[in-house]
Amino acid sequence: MLAYTYIEKGRFAFVDKAKPVIVEPTDAIVRVTMGSICSSDIHIKHGSVPRAVPGITVGHEMVGVVEEIGEDVANVKVGDRVTVNVETFCGECFFCKNGYVNNCTDSNGGWALGCRIDGGQTEYVRVPLANQGLNKIPDNVSDEQALFVGDVLATGFWAARISEITEEDTVLIIGAGPTGICTLLCVMLRKPKRIIVCEKSEERRDFVRRHYPEVLLTTPEECKDFVMSNSDHNGADRVLEVAGADDTFRLAWECARPNAIVTVVALYDKPQVLPLPDMYGKNLTFKTGGVDGCDCEEVLKLIEEGKIDTTPLITHRFSLKEIEKAYHIFENKLDGVIKIAICC
Repeated sequence: MLAYTYIEKGRFAFVDKAKPVIVEPTDAIVRVTMGSICSSDIHIKHGSVPRAVPGITVGHEMVGVVEEIGEDVANVKVGDRVTVNVETFCGECFFCKNGYVNNCTDSNGGWALGCRIDGGQTEYVRVPLANQGLNKIPDNVSDEQALFVGDVLATGFWAARISEITEEDTVLIIGAGPTGICTLLCVMLRKPKRIIVCEKSEERRDFVRRHYPEVLLTTPEECKDFVMSNSDHNGADRVLEVAGADDTFRLAWECARPNAIVTVVALYDKPQVLPLPDMYGKNLTFKTGGVDGCDCEEVLKLIEEGKIDTTPLITHRFSLKEIEKAYHIFENKLDGVIKIAICC
């Protein structure tokens, strides 16, 4: 089968690989029906993910159909349509039992798929720890509706949850890329007093303006003054940093009011500076981390109920054989791309 593979820093390519097989009794084999390209895939290509293993099939955003299950898999059965969680986790270690599945200590725990073991930009994928890593898609939810559940939507939902948003808050979201929009959708569920999105791309601001007209928009250059003029307490009550650009970490804490919560879910290419003398007296609470896969079942229920709709994010569709063209468009942000669906 064709598998889009991390060859070396700066280079992905198709490799012909054998169909995966069950290795552990907790494994499942999933036939991938649809996948997507994530910014984290681009980070792997650029060498910004040191734990990524050359030779692995990339891709961790996917849905599919269960083809085979190990003898210990009980939560899904052959023939089920499923979302695949970007994280695999055992459910038994200290971190899993306390809800911190991103830090699972199992050898296949955390972000393994498409990073340390073969992922989903191919025809079939082996999913370890499948009882926790797969969620059945409701019959009235399409593959496109469910495509982002296991990664960017789970990230947005987790970010909104840990930010402790109330209906009195002004919430600033920095970044309106795919994860930023998913974060926006999940913040909207909490009905804060106002939401401000900061985004440098005019095309992405236009996307937000068309689909979410109630959201206030600004640019990085104007953001601080705009937030001060559109908040009640000299800054945003909650700031969610989803962009990961060179200057967005500083922008996040500068736009926060004293005693605010600043939630950072962005993946940075470079170390960030925590200038404590400049921050002194703001009494900020920082929350950081990657995607958390605990909420996928709840997110699927919200999609089924019509409370979350990510399908407008899919701006381009390609076949697996066209994936190199898709990467070129996504990596260079061409043609107003937000998110690409890869039909396998």
